Amino acid sequence: MEKLTIDEIVNAVKGDLVVKGESTNFLNVNTDTRKLKNGDVFLALKGENFNANDFVEEASHKKASICVVSEIKYNIDNLAKETSVILVEDTNKALLDLAEYYRTKLNLKIIAITGSTGKTSTKDLVAASLSEKYKVFKTKGNFNNEIGMPLMLLSLDNSYDVAVLEMGMSNLLEIHRLAKTAKPDMAIITNIGISHIENLKTKENILKAKMEVTDFFSKNNCLIINNDDEYLNSIKDEEFQVIKIGIDSNSNYKAKNIILKENGLEYDLYCSENKMNSKVKINMLGRHNVYNSLLAVACAKELGLQYDEILRGLNNIEATSMRLDIIKGKFTIVNDCYNASPDSMKAAIDVISNIKMGRKIAILGTMRELGHMSYKAHLDVAKYAKLKKIDGLYTLGEYNEAFNEGFGEENYKAFESQEQLVDYVKDVIKSEDVVLVKASRYMKFENIVENLKKINN
Repeated sequence: MEKLTIDEIVNAVKGDLVVKGESTNFLNVNTDTRKLKNGDVFLALKGENFNANDFVEEASHKKASICVVSEIKYNIDNLAKETSVILVEDTNKALLDLAEYYRTKLNLKIIAITGSTGKTSTKDLVAASLSEKYKVFKTKGNFNNEIGMPLMLLSLDNSYDVAVLEMGMSNLLEIHRLAKTAKPDMAIITNIGISHIENLKTKENILKAKMEVTDFFSKNNCLIINNDDEYLNSIKDEEFQVIKIGIDSNSNYKAKNIILKENGLEYDLYCSENKMNSKVKINMLGRHNVYNSLLAVACAKELGLQYDEILRGLNNIEATSMRLDIIKGKFTIVNDCYNASPDSMKAAIDVISNIKMGRKIAILGTMRELGHMSYKAHLDVAKYAKLKKIDGLYTLGEYNEAFNEGFGEENYKAFESQEQLVDYVKDVIKSEDVVLVKASRYMKFENIVENLKKINN
C-alpha cells in the first residue's frame, strides 16, 4: 500500500476523527481482527449477521493504527495509545470511498473483468499473457464484490504495472459502484448467461448490469467482448472503443482450426484482416477456454505486447485452484468445485467427454441464484450429460429430481449427504474412470474431492 496520511483517510471516508492516537504508521487495510497486523487500518464492516464495531477494542490491542467505525461500541479507556478512531455513517461505503481515493494515488493500468462465467479463468489468462512485459497483480480467489474488490485495490502499490481485477455482481448498480471505485482503463465481458437471474429476472437486465463496467469510460477506454455471445454481439463503438473476439462471428481476433486435447488446447489465431498471426497453445481444457484465451490475447495486444511475448506468457499461466484441476491416480478426478452455472457445467462435461479413458462419471450439485429458471437449468444440464454420453450421473442437493428427470433412471443416483455419495463411489469406481466433481461454492464439494483423493493412490 502506498503511504496515506491520517488527514487523507479522514477526508476519503468522509468521517470525523473522534480519537487521535499516536501512530502515524498506516501499513494495510484490514476488515478481520483475526488477520490484523501491527499498524493496520481496521475497517469495522457491518452486515446482516455480524457487526465488526464490536471488535474495536480487540483491534486496538493488536496495535491497529486506525479504526474506522460506524458505531461507538468501545470504551475509550480500553484503547491503546497508538489507535485513532474515525467515525463514519457507513463503514461498507467508507471502504469503497477509501479505495476510490487510493486509486488516484496509483500510476498503473487497471483491467476489469466481468461476465456470467469464465471471469476467474480469463483473469488468470490475462495476467499470464501480460507477464512477459509487465509486473501484474490479479484478484486473489473470489475477492470480486463490494468488499473484496476494494480490498484488492487497497493492497496494490506502484511497483505494479497492471492490475487485473474481477468484478462480480448479483444485482443492478453493484458493478457501477465497483467501476466508480476502480476506474478501469480497460474492461472485458466474457459472456451473458443466467447466473444471478434470480434477482435480475431477464438476460437483458444481466447485460445491463455487466455493461455498468463502462459507466466511467471515455474515448481513451476500451471494452473487449465475446462477439459470439448473442447478447454481447449487439454492442457497438460508443464513446469508447469495442474490440471483439470470436470463433464463429466476424471479430477483431478469431480462432480457427481448434484442437481440444486431453492436456490442453491449440488453435490458429487470426486478426481482423483475416491474416494468421500465431498458433496459440495453452495448458487449459475446454472450448470455453478458447474464448477466454482470445480475450486475453486481445487485451495484451491492446496494451502493446507482441504475439511472441503473449504466447510465452500464456505458457506461464498460474491457474486458480479448483478450476478444472486434473488429479491423476488409479482414476482421474476433474476438480471444478470453484463455482457452477449452467454454462460452466456444460463446459466441464465437454472436458471429461474429451478425455479418452474409461467411464465418464459426473458428480454434480446445486447451481445457485437461478431463481425461476433453477429447475429447468438443472434439467438441461442433466439432458446435456445424457447427450454427451456420460456413463454415470450422481447428484446431491435440492434439484436431484430435475437431474433425474433430465438424465433418466439408468446410471443415475441421488444422495442425501456427501458421506453417502463418497461411500457409494468408493464401491463402484473403476481403474481408468474419469470423475468430474462440480457444484456452486457453498456446497463445499472440495470435501468430496479430498475424500476421493484418499482412495486414488
